[in-house]
Amino acid sequence: MGLFDGLMGNASELNPADVQREFQHMLARNERVEKGYKLIRDMFIFTDRRLILVDKQGLTGKKTEYHSYAYKSITHFSIETAGHFDLDAELKFWVSGNPSPVTKTFNKSLNIYELQSVLAEFVCK
Repeated sequence: MGLFDGLMGNASELNPADVQREFQHMLARNERVEKGYKLIRDMFIFTDRRLILVDKQGLTGKKTEYHSYAYKSITHFSIETAGHFDLDAELKFWVSGNPSPVTKTFNKSLNIYELQSVLAEFVCK
């Protein structure tokens, strides 16, 4: 991911095995990482059980907030594909009890359909 993409709010895909190793201390026994994405310092991780959003705070990024969403709490989601002039794609999902969606932006090189498919696989069980 280039610095420009990061500054523009775009995310890039990570290797699931690397994310599994880095976040092993946060995962439940036998929980496995399916997909991981990075947005400058922040990350979001799709496991086989939940969605984890990692929010690094402050100048050094040492303070970190972790949001964990069980797939059953996600009530619906949407994607917006990139266009000719609009170079980014968006994923939005709504969580029970919160009227505002959680929104994430991706660069055009990410396959937003694949991301939607991963989310659908777990939310629609």
